[in-house]
Amino acid sequence: MPARAGVGLKPEHFQEILATEPDIGFFEIHAENYMVPGGPFHHYLTRIHERYALSIHGVGLSIGAAAPLDVGHLNALAELLKRYQPESFSEHLAWSTHRDVFLNDLLPVPYNMATLQRVCNHIDQVQAHLGRRMLLENPATYVEFAASTWDEAAFLSEVLRRTDCGLLLDVNNVYVSSVNHQRDAHAFIRALPLAQVGEIHLAGFAEQVDGNNDRLLIDSHGSPVAQAVWDLYAFALGLTGPVATLLERDNDIPAWPVLLAEANVANQQLSAVLEEVNA
Repeated sequence: MPARAGVGLKPEHFQEILATEPDIGFFEIHAENYMVPGGPFHHYLTRIHERYALSIHGVGLSIGAAAPLDVGHLNALAELLKRYQPESFSEHLAWSTHRDVFLNDLLPVPYNMATLQRVCNHIDQVQAHLGRRMLLENPATYVEFAASTWDEAAFLSEVLRRTDCGLLLDVNNVYVSSVNHQRDAHAFIRALPLAQVGEIHLAGFAEQVDGNNDRLLIDSHGSPVAQAVWDLYAFALGLTGPVATLLERDNDIPAWPVLLAEANVANQQLSAVLEEVNA
């Protein structure tokens, strides 16, 4: 993956991207939107991937679920990766299935030994089935479990150590979770295995208040990146060095020039870090 900014590829922008060939590092898709044999999504993605690097981001493997992984889903994912040979594949530390029910959300897990063993087994299965290393994304959470015996950074670090997967550092998720749970976002990032970061995500959040009248942030992907998240991103880059960075926007999707301008803000920060590294 190029150490540049990329954006999520949306059908609203297919034709404009092909017509203008913007100077951008890569595009990212959600795997589940492309698990069909043909159609316009594949037509445009094939043409765009001829010119740009591609990251495929899964949202449905349910790696944290108590049940075994869905082998049919895993097979469909393997076919998609074989078809496009993306530069990166990632999934979430979360669950979204229970028995035969699919829940359209990325739900949190307790950080304890039982979950650790289950998550590691699932990641080992995914990496063996796909024949490639995956990145695991830190979640945005709104509740924490009394059953947790590890903090999140230590849990993630141990998962990466046991499975040799990489880390997708979602800086917006770090900020959201840190505000919601009143913890230090900078200390959390410092505690992660940053040498294993293969990609960074940035996004916007929505803000509410909870029952105690405290701030409650929602990882909505429906607004520009907040200044506090840009500041945290700069801090993270100071520790990781330049890393491929995705601007996520899945709701209230703006015109293409608006997304491209936001990606260029990330590119400016990446360039500044690269200059420092080369100085």
